[in-house]
Amino acid sequence: MIERTPTAITLHQKSRVLEVTFSDGRSFRLPYEFLRVYSPSAEVRGHGAGQEVLQTGKRAVEIRALEPVGSYAVQPVFSDGHATGIYSWDYLYELGENQDRLWAEYLARLEKASAGRD
Repeated sequence: MIERTPTAITLHQKSRVLEVTFSDGRSFRLPYEFLRVYSPSAEVRGHGAGQEVLQTGKRAVEIRALEPVGSYAVQPVFSDGHATGIYSWDYLYELGENQDRLWAEYLARLEKASAGRD
């Protein structure tokens, strides 16, 4: 397995984007809203397939703090109080690689539920 570790992580508060650059040279700009709705926490993912909880109204969410978790992950503290998601380096990389598809899937789920981002 390829070791993917960040060489830089920057929070851009004005644009609400987490920018992460990895040791392989890839760089991703992950909006806070995207990170929040794809939180790896049990609160969002549930405890098994089909138990996911659709996150709504997260367009304006901010990251208030970004705590390191060992040498393998970070744990954001979001402005809506959510602080239980631990984002491993591999998960951040996966989110970056699949961002367009995941975002389209999220928007489709919102539409199907007649829910919104605000």
